[in-house]
Amino acid sequence: MRSRYASLLAFYFTQGLPFGFQTGGLVFYLTEQRLSLTKIGFAGALAAPWLLKALWAPLVEGTGSQRFGRRRSWILPLELALAVTSLVMAQVIGGREFVYVAALLLAMNFLAATMDIAVDGLALDSSGPQQLGSVNAVQVIGFKLGMISGGGVLSWSSTYIGWDGAFRGLALLFGGGALVAFALRESAVTMPQTPVGARFDEPSGRDDRGAGDATHPARSSPLAVLRAVPAALRLPGAGWVFAFIGTYKIGEALLDAMYKPFLLQHFAKAEVALWVSTWGAGASIVGSLCGWLLVRRFALYPALVATACLRLVPDLAQWWLASVGVAPISAVTVTMTEHFFGGMLTPVVFAFMMSQVDRRIGATHYTLLATIEVLGKTPGGWLSGVLADAVGFRATFAIGAALSALFLVLLVPIRRLPGVREAR
Repeated sequence: MRSRYASLLAFYFTQGLPFGFQTGGLVFYLTEQRLSLTKIGFAGALAAPWLLKALWAPLVEGTGSQRFGRRRSWILPLELALAVTSLVMAQVIGGREFVYVAALLLAMNFLAATMDIAVDGLALDSSGPQQLGSVNAVQVIGFKLGMISGGGVLSWSSTYIGWDGAFRGLALLFGGGALVAFALRESAVTMPQTPVGARFDEPSGRDDRGAGDATHPARSSPLAVLRAVPAALRLPGAGWVFAFIGTYKIGEALLDAMYKPFLLQHFAKAEVALWVSTWGAGASIVGSLCGWLLVRRFALYPALVATACLRLVPDLAQWWLASVGVAPISAVTVTMTEHFFGGMLTPVVFAFMMSQVDRRIGATHYTLLATIEVLGKTPGGWLSGVLADAVGFRATFAIGAALSALFLVLLVPIRRLPGVREAR
């Protein structure tokens, strides 16, 4: 199992690289190219494949070679395609018009988002209820390390070796991911026959290995996967699942979007970047490890309650900073605390999401839930600037903290969902 975790860590790391450049390094590159703020703003649309990947998830779920490995059939060529695209980017990014860079970055995000579907499927295939916390810790930590490398490290290295050299370095990393995929020994899918409505962590009560395609759409075709989706979306308690994952980060997203601008009113850019992007990122990874340990030690529901309540502490602390004033020590303390508890909550929520998927179409169902998770936190970020302009940072942070507190009400109905108390 450790070798499988190492493989998953490598895959999540490499698929986080393009998204890290998208959210971090791209701003530095566009600023160097003296592009207008309007173009810099619209560049965020290049991450659209991460929001739209549910549209082609059934294709990834329903195709692939059982002999070579249903997930490896996608992961290996996608890693190689990302390596080739990075090499092309190294040739283009030196002086061509931004349209070429944008097209290649869009392609990289599409390839990485597609690989995310296959890797999530591999994680589900490899895990039972007791491994959910470990798998999701690997997912979160690997992706965050990839984002840090694709954003901060890539931007830093470009100062010395240029953007072209930095992308050649990315190509090497993707090549390493391809080697890991090539060495992966993926067992054929041997799930027992699963009745409609059985979640990932529920035993089927049977052991009909090798059952017909009708009982396991993933063995049949993308069309069969699509036909199974409506039943998965009507599982008992599905509405509470959607409400939970769609709202748990609304308040946090609102706060995060305005926290940097708030700090920049009081401190230099270099200090804020160090605190948030470097120390904060490290605290987030440590928090994710602690979230994993919490799920391993306790059942999933107590871990959800604990991390959701603890996340409220830094949300209230940000409001406190805006109310009483900010000094370097208080700013660093709140920043580290916010990243730590936010990082702790994320793998626990992802484990909850994974525990609620219909295991007949695990990768597709999980992708749909992940899309809801992303869409749910998006409005908070979009509206935060408008709100801060209208009422100021103090009131904006108060509203964000109130939304995080209001979300805790949803912990009551989800306690009755199958598997929430048992899964680890």
